[in-house]
Amino acid sequence: MPKNALVTLCYGPYESSGVVKHRTFRLQGLQAALRARGHQCVSEETREWNMVELVVSGEMVFRCDIKQLQFGGDGQLDPVCKAAVEAVEKAY
Repeated sequence: MPKNALVTLCYGPYESSGVVKHRTFRLQGLQAALRARGHQCVSEETREWNMVELVVSGEMVFRCDIKQLQFGGDGQLDPVCKAAVEAVEKAY
């Protein structure tokens, strides 16, 4: 994957403290990890609950439950973030 590739983060709502809505707190580490590798991130809300999908050049390259991502942080210690970054790097 070339540097500065455009990665679309499609994320759905999830339940926290009894309230279901779109939240980006769990995406912060993933976004930081992708930006650290030189990629641009665009967030896009979807209707599918609990899901995060990474789309590169119109192709979904990674998908996980949003609750598997660590809350906040820089993504360096999160194994799911590492797997997502590897999937983006192998997209081409």
